[in-house]
Parts: sequence; structure tokens; C-alpha cells
Amino acid sequence: MIPVNKEIKTYPWGHERRFNAYSNYFRGIYGARVQKVSIDAGFTCPNRDGSKGFGGCTYCNNDAFNPSYCHPVKSVTEQIGEGIKFHKWRYNEAVSYLAYFQAYSNTYASLETLKKLYEEALSFPGVVGLIIGTRPDCVDDEKLGYIKDLSAKCYVAVEYGIESCYNKTLKRISRGHSFEDAVWALERTAALGINTGAHFIFGLPGEAREEMLNQVDIISGLPLKTIKFHQLQIIKGTDMEIEFKNKPGDFELFTWEEYLDFFVVVLERLNPALVVERFTGEVPPRFLTGEGWGNKRSDQIVNLIEKRLEELNTWQGRLYEDKR
Repeated sequence: MIPVNKEIKTYPWGHERRFNAYSNYFRGIYGARVQKVSIDAGFTCPNRDGSKGFGGCTYCNNDAFNPSYCHPVKSVTEQIGEGIKFHKWRYNEAVSYLAYFQAYSNTYASLETLKKLYEEALSFPGVVGLIIGTRPDCVDDEKLGYIKDLSAKCYVAVEYGIESCYNKTLKRISRGHSFEDAVWALERTAALGINTGAHFIFGLPGEAREEMLNQVDIISGLPLKTIKFHQLQIIKGTDMEIEFKNKPGDFELFTWEEYLDFFVVVLERLNPALVVERFTGEVPPRFLTGEGWGNKRSDQIVNLIEKRLEELNTWQGRLYEDKR
């Protein structure tokens, strides 16, 4: 169980927020706000190009998650420049930036191609590191060795889309890899001293809420530095939209009120060493098949969850037990 210093009201992660927050993590490293700038470098995925399948994961429409300034017809340099301009207008706080290779699988190319793209990003003034989004089956020792060398010069993290700890679910959503593949990739990456991240979705078809919560114990034992959680959203034009229409009873979708209570329990059970980047996902309403959570934005949900944590006098890791 996580100890709390009640006299100064701080937690082991060194600040007063009741979870180990991503923004505070980077403030601790750089002393100021660091902003991620997304990049679409024109990659694809093995379950899109025919290596493992076509059409991608059943829930995926990447356009729903890409910022408007991201487009592979623009160079990496152009996208970073436009992204920084956008974030300065929106936040006007960041002094440093992380180039976030976000769209599709950003290690799914030759090493020479990766070197060119990554190093172009790092050459942009104000960019202090890289976040590389990819799949567990799109890394190998050669690529990880190069990323290790980069990480000796600047902040680098490899963020794996894992989505579920259950192979039955991964098969159903056409991920094209197993949970064992994900564990291998995380362990190999972490063993090289590279920061690791992972992405999981709550509400995937066939998973009851107790199963979702049981994953928290599994996730807590993985060699991770950062983690993102999203609630499932049914996106127009995806295979999952069709599946949801045909088998709605197979889905445990959350209202925002239900998700508040659910996520408090997630945080209570979650390893306090894990830095939590996101609680929820948010896509433009035009991509959603239903109303979603109406006008509730992700930052509002974060505020509501933090308020609920305070009301219940609980925090990340309060019920965590190290079972490793």
C-alpha cells in the first residue's frame, strides 16, 4: 500500500495531485511544461498492408485521432512547425516540445528511413525528445539498438499499442499480435534502458467490467514508465460500427458518470510508479456513431475524477499490491 506524507500532503511521485500525472512528470524533468507535437510521417501497419491483414484493427479510423495539422504530404519539419504554432496559440505555456510520431506504426520501415525521420524531428529548434508510437510486432533488436543510442542523447519513449491483456479480445479486434508479443516488446525495450509506454482501451467487445479491472493487476506488473487509458468509442466507418449494430449486447460501453466511478477503482489498484498520461480518449463528434459523452471534454473528465478522488480521500495505488 502506497505511503502518503500527510503533513505536507504529497505522494511518492512528489506532488499533491492524487495520481502520478504525465504533465508533472515532465515538469520534474524539464522544470516547465513540455508539449507533445503530433506527426503523421506516412507509416502504415502490418495488418493494413497485407503482411498480416487488411483494413486494420476493427475500431480504427486514424483520421479521428490525428490533429488537423498532421498530414503525410507535409514534411516532418512542416508538421512540427505548424504543431508548435497551434499549441502556442492554445496553451502559450510550453517552452520545449516532444515530437510525437503518432499515426499508425512508427517503427514499421527500414532503419535508414527511421533514422532520417527521427533525426529530422530532433533537429527542429525546441524539440527535446521523441515519443514513438508503434506495435509490439514492429520492433527488433536492430531498431531498438538505434533507439537506445538516441535515448542517450535526449528523452525517447517507445509507446506500444497493446489495447487488451486478453488474447481472445486481441483476436476479435484484429490486432494481429498476441499479449505475449507485447510483453516481449516491453521487456526487451525496458532492458535496453528505453522509456516504455502503453495504450489500453476499456470497453472492448466481449470484456465484462470485472475483466477490465482485473487487467489493472496485470498492467501493474509490466515494465512500463507511462500509460494511457481510453474508453471505447464507436467510430463511423469502422468494422466495429457494424459489429456494434449487430451485437450491441457484447459491448460494455460507459456513460461518463459510470466511467468516473470505474476509473477511480482503476487508479486505486494501479501501480503508483506508473505515470498516467490519459484517462480518456476524445474524437471530434462528426466521427462518432452516437452522442458519446456530449459536451464533456477530456480535461473536464480529468477534473471530475480528481474531485472524486478528493471526495473519497483516495489516490493512485492506495489498494495496489506488488505481486511480482
